[in-house]
Amino acid sequence: MLAPPSYHAIAAMAVTIAMFIAFARGNYREEIISLVTIAVIAVGLYFAPLPDTRPTDGLALAFGGFGHAALITICALMIMGRGLVVTGALEPFARMLERVFRFSPQTGLLTALLLAFFLSMFVNDTPVMVLLIPIIAAIGAKGLMPSSKILMPVNTAVLLGGMATTIGTSTNILVVSIADDLGMAPISVFQFTPIVLVAGLAAIPYLWLVMPRMLRDNTAAPDQAERVFHTRLRLAGAGTMADIGTRLPEGLTVHEGRSGPLAAGHRLAISGTHNALADAARTLKGALAPEWIIDRIRRNSAARGEDVVAVEMTVTADSRLVGRSLEGSAIADLYGVAVLGIHHPGRDSNTPRGDTAIREGDVLLAIGLAEDLAAFARSDALLRLEGARELPRRSKAVLAGAIMLGAIATASLGLPWFDASGAYAPIKLPIAISALAGAIAMFVTGCVQFDRVGRALSAKVIVLIAASLAIGRVIDESGAAAWLGEALSLGLAYLPPALVLAAIMLFVTLLTNFASNATAATIGTPIAFSIARQLGLPPEPLVLAVLFGCNLCYATPIAYQTNLLIMSEGGYDFRDYVRAGTPLVGIMVAVLSVLLVLWYGM
Repeated sequence: MLAPPSYHAIAAMAVTIAMFIAFARGNYREEIISLVTIAVIAVGLYFAPLPDTRPTDGLALAFGGFGHAALITICALMIMGRGLVVTGALEPFARMLERVFRFSPQTGLLTALLLAFFLSMFVNDTPVMVLLIPIIAAIGAKGLMPSSKILMPVNTAVLLGGMATTIGTSTNILVVSIADDLGMAPISVFQFTPIVLVAGLAAIPYLWLVMPRMLRDNTAAPDQAERVFHTRLRLAGAGTMADIGTRLPEGLTVHEGRSGPLAAGHRLAISGTHNALADAARTLKGALAPEWIIDRIRRNSAARGEDVVAVEMTVTADSRLVGRSLEGSAIADLYGVAVLGIHHPGRDSNTPRGDTAIREGDVLLAIGLAEDLAAFARSDALLRLEGARELPRRSKAVLAGAIMLGAIATASLGLPWFDASGAYAPIKLPIAISALAGAIAMFVTGCVQFDRVGRALSAKVIVLIAASLAIGRVIDESGAAAWLGEALSLGLAYLPPALVLAAIMLFVTLLTNFASNATAATIGTPIAFSIARQLGLPPEPLVLAVLFGCNLCYATPIAYQTNLLIMSEGGYDFRDYVRAGTPLVGIMVAVLSVLLVLWYGM
C-alpha cells in the first residue's frame, strides 16, 4: 500500500507544476518567474522547515543555487566562449562550415548535426557546445541561416551523441557506477552504442527537417540595410584581376578598369559591407588603410590593454571634412584612427567614389581605440552611429584556442600523470575546475578584458539556473522524487516489458527535465534495479532505460546546462523548448524502448 506523500512533497510538486505552467504560458519574463519561485521556496521553508532542519536551512537551500558549482561552471564556460569570439580563434572552422552552408543551408545543418553527434560521443557535452556556439553565431550573422534555427537542433544532437557511450556525459558514468555498486555486471564504454546509433536514425531527420521549422527566426531585424562602403584595398603581393576575382568574397564589387597584372601595393578600388571588406582584406592579405596607422593602432591597443573598435560616423554640416577628400584630411596623423571606407547615401553606383570630396551626410567607417575615436568625432563634428563593435584580437587567437582545448582535455582526458609504480594514471579534473582555470587563464593572458565580462554573461540564464537548482533540491529533499518512484514501481507489475521500459524512461525524463540529471540518476537507478528483481527481468535494459531517460533533457531549458548556454544566444524562451523538444522526447522513448526489448530479447 502506497503511503500518501508528505506535505512538503505535495508542496514541492505543486511549486514545480506552477513554475512550469508559468513558463509555458509566457505571460511573464523568465527572470521574474525564477525569482518568485526562489522566494516561495525560501519563505515556505522558513515558516515550515523540512524535518530535522532549521528555518535558516531553507534559506540556504533556496539561495544556494547562486553559489552552486553548476552555475559557476556555466559562467566560466560563457567567459571562455567570449574569449574565442573576441580573438577570432574559431574563424577558420567557421569559414569551413560557412562554405558548406553557402553551398546549401540544409546540407550545412546536416553536417553540423552529424559533427556534433559524433564528437560528443567522446568529449563531454558542455565543452563541445561551447566550441560550436560561436561558430553557429557567426554563420547566423552572415545571414546563411538564422542561428535560432541551428543552435537548438545542434545542441540536441550533442545530447544524443553524449548518450551513446558511458564517457559521453558525467550522468552516464554516475548511472553505471550506481548499477555496479548494486551488483550488476559492468557495462563497457560502447556496450549500448549500437542502440543509440539506430535511435539516431529516427532522431537526426527530426532535428534536420522538423525542429528548425518549429523554431522562430529570432534574428534581430536591422533598422536599415547594411551600408556599402567604398575604399581602396592595398594589395600585399602582385597578381592579376582574373586571379583576384576568383578569391573575392560574395557581396563585394570591384571597380577596376585595368585587366592586366597588378603590382604589389596596387590600390584596388572596391565597395561592400564592413564584413565583406574585412573578408576581402583577409583573403587577399591586403590592407584597407595605410600599414603604418594600422600598426600604430595595434601597438597602442597592446600598450593600453584596450580593444580596437570599429564605428560608423556621420559627417555633419559643421565638420571640417566637408569638401575634402580622405587623402587630404590627415585624420590618421591628427587622431591616430584609420578610416577604412566611406558610404555616400543616395550617390552609390558602380563608379568608385572613395576618393571624391566628402559631403554632409556621408558615413565614415573608422577603427581605433575608443578614446581616439571619441576625440575624432568631437573635434571634427561627427555624429557617432549605433552599432560599434570590437575587432577580433587575432594575435591572441592561438592562445585562446589553446586555453579552450586545454580546459576540454583536462576535463575529458585528464592531466597527464604517473603513479608511484610508474604507470600512466591521468588525473581527470571536474568540468567546474577546468572551466574556472580556463576562464582565469583568459583573463590573465588578456584574451578577455575583465571589464567586458558582463557581455559574456546573461542575467536571465543565471537566475534561471539558480531557480532550477533550488527546485531540484526541494524535490529531492522533500521526498517527492522518492514517492513518485515508489508509486511508479507499484503500477508496473502487469505491463509488457516495452511499456515497463517506457514508463521508467518517462519517469526519469520527467525528473531530469525539472530536477537534475544527478537526481534522476540517483533515484531512478535503484528503482529500476528493484523493479527488475520484482518482475524477473534482466536488470541491464532497465538500468539503460534510466541512463537514456537522464539524457532526454530537451523539453525545458533548465534540464541541462547546454540548454541554458544556448538560451541567450538563440533568443529562446521556455515555450520554444517545450514545443520543439517534447515531440522528440516522445519519439526517443518509443524507439529506445522497442530497441531495448529487441536487443535483449525480452
